[in-house]
Amino acid sequence: MRILVQIIYLLVPAVVYCGPEEKEGVKYASKCEACKILATELQARLTETGKSHDVIELGYSVDDVKPKKRTEYRRSELRLLESMENVCDRILEYNIHKERKDSTRFAKGMSQTFQTLHGLVDKGVKVDLGIPYELWDKPSAEITQMKTQCETMVENFEDIIEKWYFNKQEEVPLIKYLCEDRVLKANDHQCLYETLKAKSDDDEGDDRTEKKEEL
Repeated sequence: MRILVQIIYLLVPAVVYCGPEEKEGVKYASKCEACKILATELQARLTETGKSHDVIELGYSVDDVKPKKRTEYRRSELRLLESMENVCDRILEYNIHKERKDSTRFAKGMSQTFQTLHGLVDKGVKVDLGIPYELWDKPSAEITQMKTQCETMVENFEDIIEKWYFNKQEEVPLIKYLCEDRVLKANDHQCLYETLKAKSDDDEGDDRTEKKEEL
């Protein structure tokens, strides 16, 4: 027997919107959230590329008589450029976790809501979200909009990122140098330091980051 399960749309990111975001249950990323994800992903990319101990040669001469400058890849401009290239595309790996209310709602991996829904489908339950099943795992409006924010931020603050990379990366985390001190300045930057909290027996009232939505 197949059961029709209707889910309140506020729990699930829709793909097509026909009205103001608030009426459709959409809450776009704030500047703080967008910068946090950008800094997190660029820092992660730099960590990946920083493991190389390669030495590269820079410069060019027609007769190859003049020696080329040799530099470590992990300290080179090339590494920065390669790390920044398509960094905002990594945001498409994120999903909205609507069971969370702070900036941790943007995270990689499938949300608890969609884990439950996919589980129901696997069991033969018919789930009606108002969108085709093949679109369930497509990036939501919040994610694609945050990717656009990220690209604009990279373009506007490219010189700031370069200064940090060449002069400050050993002293100050990118999230502080770029987001807290430059992008946000005097604006609220609380989201930058919000982390996913594990549920504890002593704090049942603050379990929003792990609470499972009941269908």
